[in-house]
Amino acid sequence: MFKNLYQRFCDENIVGRFIFINVAVYIIVAFIGVFATLFGFNNEVDAFVRWFELPASFGTFICRPWTLVSYMFLHERIMHILWNMLALYCFGRIFLSFFSLRHFVGVYLFGGIVGGLFFMLAYNIFPHFEGIVDSSFLIGASASVLAIVVASAVRSPNYVVNMALLGSMRLVTIAVITVVISLLLLASENAGGNFAHLGGAFAGWLFAFMLNKGWDLTVAINKIIDFFATFFKRRRSGGRAKFTYQRSDRTADYEYNARKKENDAEIDRILEKVKAGGYASLTDEEKKRLFDASNR
Repeated sequence: MFKNLYQRFCDENIVGRFIFINVAVYIIVAFIGVFATLFGFNNEVDAFVRWFELPASFGTFICRPWTLVSYMFLHERIMHILWNMLALYCFGRIFLSFFSLRHFVGVYLFGGIVGGLFFMLAYNIFPHFEGIVDSSFLIGASASVLAIVVASAVRSPNYVVNMALLGSMRLVTIAVITVVISLLLLASENAGGNFAHLGGAFAGWLFAFMLNKGWDLTVAINKIIDFFATFFKRRRSGGRAKFTYQRSDRTADYEYNARKKENDAEIDRILEKVKAGGYASLTDEEKKRLFDASNR
């Protein structure tokens, strides 16, 4: 069973893998909660899960810095995760038509991190939250999803999305409506979640805006991921710095197509920049990439 699940996970694209992780975490936590309630130790389980939720208190956060990442993979209710994963599935595929796989990973994490920071800052700045800072926590992938949505909207604002019950809407319209709703709900019961939404939206906008200027804000995040991936690979190989393995043709084709899609997306971005500001607006690196692409 677990082998089949792992194979299904490996066969998914990057959007499917993130959905898989979120759903798996939700199911595991939910099952543990059911048995904990039946056997009378749900308080202990709740206290344990709390160690992975993002606290509004900076004092608590200092003792649990990993929560700035772990919180974005936790969900409380079935409808909470359902809507987030449906949005991630829909807009994640749109995102990948404009950006690369590594951009998706970086923006998901970047949006969640900035959203979490917005949440903590809001609860420590505004007097409205003064009495509930120590008891407030944040969970959910909403900030990450909104970063994906806004980044896609900045890249292609006129992209048309067919929304169930609402008909066809431009991507920029969806992004603006979502941001406006979050602004209107900043003093609601879910104020923390809406501040996180705004942080995620800002992160998505900032990523797309800076990428158009030649700066990829996801590079640092992906380098950290690469570092830990390499570290664990070496540990699994017995500590050897180098090891060899045989890749299947399917894996090789997948990696080739992923690299090709990433390169094509970068060239499209550079061409859009030339169209908007002329060849002189390109950096030396962008000019080199455009020259190399024209000679292929």
